[in-house]
Amino acid sequence: MADEERRTGSGTGLFWGWYVVLGAFLIQAINYGARYSFGVFVKPMAEEYGWSRSVISAGMSVMVLAYGIAGVFTGRLADRIAPRWIITAGAVVMAAGLFLTALIREPWHLYVTYGVLGGVGAACLGVVVCNSSVGKWFARRRGLAIGLASIGVGAGTMVTVPLAGYVVKVHGWQWGFAAIGAFVLIIGVGLSQWLMGRTKPEDYGLLPDGKETAGGNPASAPAPTSAPGPDLSLRPVLADPQFWIIVASYSLAVLAEMSVMVHLVPYALDRQIDRVAAASSLGAIGTASILGRFFFGWLCDRIRDAKYAAALGFLIMAAGMLILLNTTTAAVLFAHALLFGFGYGSITALSPFLLADRFGRHILGATYGIQVFFVMAIGGSTGPMIAGYLYDLTGSYRSAWLLNLALLAVVTSLILVLKKPRRRI
Repeated sequence: MADEERRTGSGTGLFWGWYVVLGAFLIQAINYGARYSFGVFVKPMAEEYGWSRSVISAGMSVMVLAYGIAGVFTGRLADRIAPRWIITAGAVVMAAGLFLTALIREPWHLYVTYGVLGGVGAACLGVVVCNSSVGKWFARRRGLAIGLASIGVGAGTMVTVPLAGYVVKVHGWQWGFAAIGAFVLIIGVGLSQWLMGRTKPEDYGLLPDGKETAGGNPASAPAPTSAPGPDLSLRPVLADPQFWIIVASYSLAVLAEMSVMVHLVPYALDRQIDRVAAASSLGAIGTASILGRFFFGWLCDRIRDAKYAAALGFLIMAAGMLILLNTTTAAVLFAHALLFGFGYGSITALSPFLLADRFGRHILGATYGIQVFFVMAIGGSTGPMIAGYLYDLTGSYRSAWLLNLALLAVVTSLILVLKKPRRRI
């Protein structure tokens, strides 16, 4: 048993990295299921308070901005300490924000509770911490491992959004926020303490993918090895144009993605589609993204450069936007959701893979955190507000969907400008 634990990092014969994948999968499921339920709350809040959709969607924009800013710090922390403490703190803060959102009376209340508290908490249990932790445990199977962990985003959306739609329909939007907050608190803290307590394989006498180091420490050893660590400097990364091409591509893609996630339900309701069916379309995006994350994670382990997989994902998202422009029935809405969701599944699966491929896995938390900051600040925080503003201006979402289509066409070409990766460790 001791030999088996030394070799795998666990007493079960299974490499501990796969437990990290499971933890990251489940934690991202509760995080993103909670976040992507926001579209269910837009119209009920507008009807109760008389707020415009741009005012309400700004709550999501503030959350995404806070998420991006906090991601810089959580990424640096994830390169230095066990993720369990970061995730536990995030679950507590995010749950507090959701509980308080149920009590709001003014728009600024929404921006502080859901926006600031929710965003900071979500960053602590988001893709930066979870997927960078996964990426450190794998090299040869990194794409598959990150893809599997990222499926949690889609699984959480698939399950949580329809449930949130049901709770809001039966009990009101206030109970919807409170229920999601309880879900995040109980499950988030429990999972982080159980599965996310280890840092990287070298600290336990292992190498990525479960290979044992020569004379390595037992896998259960609590203390890191005393050998000098890798260079964690970010200066070469920030000076590299390749990094900024990745940032720009994903910023524009996330702008399109977030505007759809926030405004798809109200758009469907405006088209006289049933409320439950409208909410379920977000779940369909999550379902399709599960297949997309697995497919794109698997694909990038098998092609010479993952940028081609990224371009394919953006192109599929653009095709989904074409369908959305002509949506009049629930069937067409679900056709959009399935295609768009499959392409959207490439984002969280490939973004950390491209960074690890080009800049190394030891600083993946920091590089991913900085990338997510710009992606959220440029794309995530502005996408919902731009779509809401265009709706308020024109009385229709058509201009917003056309903008998304144009942006996705641009990034499909832009990502292909990346040079071949220099290293993959």
